[in-house]
Amino acid sequence: MLAPHVEAHERTPMHDLCVRSLDLYDRWIDDVRAESEIDVEYRHVGTLEVALDSTAAGRLRAAAGRRADVSRLWLDSEAVKREHPAVGDVAGGLFTAVHGYVAAGQLAAALAASAQRHGAALHRAPVRRIDRDRSSLRVTTAAGLVHADTVVLAAGAWTNAIAGVRTPPLRPIRGQLLHLGPYGHPLATIVWGPECYLVPRTDGTLLVGATVEDVGFDEHTTAAGVRDLLDAACDLLPGAWGASFLDARVGMRPATPDELPVIGPDPLVDGVVHASGHYRNGVLLAPITARLVADWIVDGRRDPAFETFRCDRFAV
Repeated sequence: MLAPHVEAHERTPMHDLCVRSLDLYDRWIDDVRAESEIDVEYRHVGTLEVALDSTAAGRLRAAAGRRADVSRLWLDSEAVKREHPAVGDVAGGLFTAVHGYVAAGQLAAALAASAQRHGAALHRAPVRRIDRDRSSLRVTTAAGLVHADTVVLAAGAWTNAIAGVRTPPLRPIRGQLLHLGPYGHPLATIVWGPECYLVPRTDGTLLVGATVEDVGFDEHTTAAGVRDLLDAACDLLPGAWGASFLDARVGMRPATPDELPVIGPDPLVDGVVHASGHYRNGVLLAPITARLVADWIVDGRRDPAFETFRCDRFAV
């Protein structure tokens, strides 16, 4: 889901970075589709952030008028019922048209294919250690040793398992996600409620996400997670009670202590560049992270965001 204005209603450095990334998406997806010849599902369907009571409605209405640089439309309960009849009874909703979603699995496959067409070689092996010698970086993997001028440290929640370099203090946050079959009257937009979000896919199915669980590296789906998401989804979308249950998935989000990413060159180890800790916004921040890292590696261009998201901000 690509929805920075729902994640944060106020301007912050993180919000600004997410907006910069969203602004890159249209051109980026066009390029990835063309270079990979893989059709990535990517749509601007907007988001409807719903309020279930009058207090929440008041907060959302205030947010609607707070930012002149974002086009957002407040819908009262009758307008929501008229324009989004699949949604259950709510006190109102805030619609943001610039938001959308991308199919993350398709995007990852397309990026890999595009990279290989440009000469990249992919080696799948766990990385154990990174060391610096006089002329290069030595990357010790389960499959052997690799020498490199530059290493981008983008191992997500598993970053701290890599020895030899100082890594930011990351912890895994489990997120469970449901995939439901056709559910009656289709949604025209992403619906974001207080306990879940709903993403309508072009094949008529529905993604329901996502739990936030600090349980370590436990990648199991749970009965409690599935139940809570189903209850929350059907409260927002009563027709979902009749949907078929297709799948439940788990992802491990990499979270830093301040829940902000780590992006930029390592101040202690020349050639190491950090790109981790993106927590719940990894897919949204993918194009801007790639742009900033590539600009640094290729042209030595230091973006001002590097200072905010520097890797040593947690050092004592």
